[in-house]
Amino acid sequence: MKIVIADDHSVVRSGFSMILNFQPDMEVVATAADGVEAYQLTAQHKPDVLLLDLSMPPGESGLIATGKIHDDLPDTKILILTMHDDEEYLFHVLRNGASGYILKNAPDEELLQAVRTVYSGGTYISPKMTNSLVKEFVKHEGQGDKTDPLSILTKRELEILPLAAKGYGNKEIAEKLFVSVKTVEAHKAKIMEKLELKSKPELVEFALKKKLLDF
Repeated sequence: MKIVIADDHSVVRSGFSMILNFQPDMEVVATAADGVEAYQLTAQHKPDVLLLDLSMPPGESGLIATGKIHDDLPDTKILILTMHDDEEYLFHVLRNGASGYILKNAPDEELLQAVRTVYSGGTYISPKMTNSLVKEFVKHEGQGDKTDPLSILTKRELEILPLAAKGYGNKEIAEKLFVSVKTVEAHKAKIMEKLELKSKPELVEFALKKKLLDF
């Protein structure tokens, strides 16, 4: 199977490449340092599996890249590689098309099992996170269908929200995302409307609660 690794730390990319390339059925065909490069290399090499870190440089985090790659390159299975044993991250990336979620401190054997599982069409969740899945299921069973606020935002709005919360101006956001200033303004207005936020401080508070500023 062909694999692409995306992580902003070169030592991590090298380490995981060595582990995977040692396997007779695996080949790392490219490595990326951020979400933009991950998308480009996935489009170029069309790997079977993409190991994607969540916490890469702001503006194109793994969270954003997951949705884009899943939508545009659905044949590539996405395995999230992260230090965050947090259910907020887990549920969001699964909703955005990831096939697996594994912690960076997992044993080598678990990494290999996760790659093979998602490659074969299955879903792999780190054993440390399975309790979160059960708790979330029970919670939704008891509360009924309550919409996660993040799930009602478009992918473009999910790109703009953390940038706006971090203090980037409309022009800076437009330049980063290659859109017009008017487009940014329109999306920001929709974000505020959908999330029922009234001010910039409320937007920042929301982003902090949802841990969107960690990226």
